[in-house]
Amino acid sequence: MKQFILTFSLAIVATLTLTAQPINKATYSTYLRLAEEQMELNQFYNALDNYILAYEERKDYDLAIKIADLSYKLRDSKKAASYYKRALKKDKKGEYTEYMFPLGRSQKMLGEYDEAIETLQKYIELGADETLKELAKAEIQGAEYAKVAEEAENLTITNAGRKLNTKTSEYSPTLADEGKTMYFSGFGTDELIVLDGKSEITEAKVMSSTRGERGWEEPTPLGDVINRPGYHTGNVFVTPNGDRMFVTRMLLNGALIEESKIHVSEKTSDGWGPVKELVGVNGDYVAKHGVTGELFGSEVLLFVSDMEGGEGGDDLYYATRKSGNVYGDPVNLGPKINTPGDEVTPYYRDGTLYFSSNGHPTMGGFDIFSSTWDGARWSAPANMGKGYNTQLDEKYFTLDAEGYQGALTSNREGTRSLKSRTCCDDVWYVNLKKILADLIVTSFENGEDGRQPLTGVSLQLIEMTDNKEGVTQTRTGGDTNEFKFDLELDKAYRIIAKADNFEADTVDFNTVGMIDSRTFEETVNLKPLPVVITIKTEEPIELGNILYDFGKADIRDDAEGDLTFLLNLLNEYPKMVIELSSHTDARGGDAANQSLSQRRAESARRWLTNKGIARRRIQAKGYGESQPRTVTDKVAAAYTFLPEGTVLTEEFINSINGEEAQELAHELNRRTEFKIIDGPTSIIIEEEKLIQIGNKKIEESKQEAPDKGANVTDDFQNDPPKKVSMKSSLYGRKDLTGVPIMEFKTRMIELGKVKKGEKRTGTFYFTNNGDTELIIDLVDACSCTTTEYAQGKTYAPGESGQIDFVFDSSEKDADEEISLNILLRQETPGDEMPIVEEVNYNYELVK
Repeated sequence: MKQFILTFSLAIVATLTLTAQPINKATYSTYLRLAEEQMELNQFYNALDNYILAYEERKDYDLAIKIADLSYKLRDSKKAASYYKRALKKDKKGEYTEYMFPLGRSQKMLGEYDEAIETLQKYIELGADETLKELAKAEIQGAEYAKVAEEAENLTITNAGRKLNTKTSEYSPTLADEGKTMYFSGFGTDELIVLDGKSEITEAKVMSSTRGERGWEEPTPLGDVINRPGYHTGNVFVTPNGDRMFVTRMLLNGALIEESKIHVSEKTSDGWGPVKELVGVNGDYVAKHGVTGELFGSEVLLFVSDMEGGEGGDDLYYATRKSGNVYGDPVNLGPKINTPGDEVTPYYRDGTLYFSSNGHPTMGGFDIFSSTWDGARWSAPANMGKGYNTQLDEKYFTLDAEGYQGALTSNREGTRSLKSRTCCDDVWYVNLKKILADLIVTSFENGEDGRQPLTGVSLQLIEMTDNKEGVTQTRTGGDTNEFKFDLELDKAYRIIAKADNFEADTVDFNTVGMIDSRTFEETVNLKPLPVVITIKTEEPIELGNILYDFGKADIRDDAEGDLTFLLNLLNEYPKMVIELSSHTDARGGDAANQSLSQRRAESARRWLTNKGIARRRIQAKGYGESQPRTVTDKVAAAYTFLPEGTVLTEEFINSINGEEAQELAHELNRRTEFKIIDGPTSIIIEEEKLIQIGNKKIEESKQEAPDKGANVTDDFQNDPPKKVSMKSSLYGRKDLTGVPIMEFKTRMIELGKVKKGEKRTGTFYFTNNGDTELIIDLVDACSCTTTEYAQGKTYAPGESGQIDFVFDSSEKDADEEISLNILLRQETPGDEMPIVEEVNYNYELVK
């Protein structure tokens, strides 16, 4: 197992010491030997003391670097900078050039920004480590920012007090019970902890404190159900609804982490229940500080890890919750959030991620940053600014349920420390000034004549919680098109505007993360409703552009518009079953025409089933020449030689003057219709769309007679052209150069009837039809679905693969269509998000 010195363990070191025996007339070599022995025992403060004594005996600049490095790790920037300077000042051969970086960072944490910038610029010129050079550039940006940063308004941060804070470090405050209870972790002592087997305090524990009239009360450690003996327990987080507590349990060897795993406890009527280790998140790496959030509509765990494949040291990851304490595969938040440095202490609230970083431009060491999630991507992290951040370290930012009070940890001025002034962290309480928000909504008609003010609008303002509608305010505009509302902070809102004979318009916005009062100005644009027609069961509707050449069953190119219309209609009404009928003209024998019409109906059905419609929803029926068309008023208007009400029998057609007119009449008989035979008793269709599908395109028909016994071939037996599915994030893009195109044999698998509790399997087969390699990073599905696939495998252009799934119906109560989202490593052109492909399966539940 790899071992790492982390901030958590450094603070423990700040409280540990090993008593050394008195030394008389110690020499340089004696001090050096003692220091090395203490280093072997991971007792860094004792080692540091002896290194300094050795240095005072002999000005060894290699030793000065050791002292500086150790002081740097122990967060004593003043001592670190002093010893780095001593060595670098005497460095004539450039042996210590790489130590310019920690010197520059130490100077920045002392508030010596100009000196830090000069040192870091020199390192960029002379240094050899490219990663440190990139971090040095960020450090310079942070120093420049710190020089001009202004104090955040409406913010007060005060020490949480001596009852809660000790001279050792406190970590991970989390607020519960409407901000009245604070859980955090620490050692709860002002005394040194001696690892001599006699001390009663040897482990960090989760504690709780309640807020009284004079501040936070004396904290109490939680019981052994949370604080397991033999382990350090920390990084506590309580979910917003208070039903779960996440903790990290660590095993240390001195200051080195040997094991770090995330666990969860559920709240019961008797208190916190037994702690369970999370499944899917922990591994042979450090996993710590899990907090809940929401991404892609699902609950996720955001956490910190140093697992292989990250961007730097500690990175932020998320894993989708499947059920209970079971989570999906960890996914790195990517280079927009993570850096070559460390990103730690995540906190998620209403679409905003707060975290601390020393890889982004900071004012000091670790600064608090925020990034918002828009449903598809994170925004560029923003430094929370002066006040939240100082020249030292700020971590574990959190807020209470209302959002006006919160907490963070810091070693800023005023922190109580056991060793150096900056070795240890205190909990600091955050107070935000109440900010006001209101809303002005203006309504407009968005019609053919442009955008005009629209009065008589009814407006609803709805509070949204977890995508569910909550408190609603309703206003009617009367003779005005302006509406005003007062808003609450940290809320998601939805505006719904309605008016007679207009389509409703919806606008979503939120007041999350506001730091100043604001008036939100939104507009709603309502489009006039189209005129609609109701179609009832057994009422035939002609698909006027599905025409056939004489004697042929092939679907012509001009039929795609009508078939697409029918496809959309079947998708809109998923319970609808139709009869798709085909009719021929009277030429040819009865049996031949019957066979031809059946093939035509099946050809149209095949087009629809190839687009994902279940075969059972379409009954293909060929009527041959048995149902000649009756001329309607619209047909009579288009063809003046055809009287309204006339039945286009063979006898009538033969009586028409002119071969061209006769052929047009025969073509009218060669038609495809559909009617509802099961499902909804009626459906509503826009009149304009019905007109479009009823208009025949009059084209010259081929006059060739069919060969008797000829095998009529359907267009769809040939290879279809390569197209990007509408279920791909690449859909609609013209330039597909340099991207993988994931083509599936089918994107919809029908499992049919499934008994409740039964498990079913399926496989999606795909081929990379793009011109570059394809790599699957993640397949995301609901907790009822388990997937198996070659994660991270490279599929060359033309190479095929498969995604297997197992569906467990145990928790299902109704028929459902399940989606699987496939995230590729490759990005959508011009975007920073991975390509996403969607496949589906459905089932009919039998209880």
